[in-house]
Amino acid sequence: MSDTFTGRSGPGLLVRAALPAIPGINALPGIKKTGVSYEELSLAREPVVLERGAVDAYAELCGFPLKDTAPLPYPHMLAFPLHMALMSSPDFPSPAMGMVHIENSISGYRPIAVGEAVAVTATVGQPEPHPVGKAYRFLTVATVEGEVVWESTSTYLVRGKRNPDVSWPSDLAEVEASGPVFPLKADLGRRYAKVAGDYNPIHLYPLTAKALGFQRQIAHGMWTKARCIAALENRLPGAVRVDVAFKKPVFLPSSVAFGALKHLDGYDFSLRKSAAHKSGSDTLHLVGRTTAL
Repeated sequence: MSDTFTGRSGPGLLVRAALPAIPGINALPGIKKTGVSYEELSLAREPVVLERGAVDAYAELCGFPLKDTAPLPYPHMLAFPLHMALMSSPDFPSPAMGMVHIENSISGYRPIAVGEAVAVTATVGQPEPHPVGKAYRFLTVATVEGEVVWESTSTYLVRGKRNPDVSWPSDLAEVEASGPVFPLKADLGRRYAKVAGDYNPIHLYPLTAKALGFQRQIAHGMWTKARCIAALENRLPGAVRVDVAFKKPVFLPSSVAFGALKHLDGYDFSLRKSAAHKSGSDTLHLVGRTTAL
């Protein structure tokens, strides 16, 4: 199944996506039921011109220098509405608000210039068994005039029946924090939502986060990845792959410490709770690796 998508995500789409996760709500007319059988869902977005103001706002918030090219993770802003629309499809068998972003891989084949028109396609297939449920991989492809310039895979976990015989291996290495330290304000999630269109309530306010099981609001996972890439930005080649696994949430406000270690084809890196934080620095938030393409 494939279709074309022209809108943006926002609070309305996220509310609709959250409804099936609320007890009793998923029995009402018009609300998506779980258990629907499908093979593959796909959505395409018409070419979007990368505008200077939007690119600069994203770059500044995530710590990138302002350039005539977009930061490596920026096309995810164009893909996220497609992910939400796919999750909200009547044919998709799991409620979006029960899904946790656990891994993300980005391959940038060349820098994308401000002013270029980027078309995006997102596809999700059958779920894969995970030790604590099932996982969906959303493949995104970005093209400029037919040339594939960027790809990503976003892996989302739906917790459910445990699968003791299933493993979920990862070769991403932990790196000790060596600096810099990033202080994060309480409104980071709201500021990122404005530039990225991701208004998931868990990122906005303590009350909205508590309603979904968190003690207070948390930073967007893709902001933490972007901030790590920005810390390495001047050391990365024009064609590069960046893989990350999201570990523990970053509660706001807080401070986090970055660490990186050079390897043959790039860098291993991690993001941890800062030692300056009163509750210690043993919490691992993210591990990642860059690889030259």
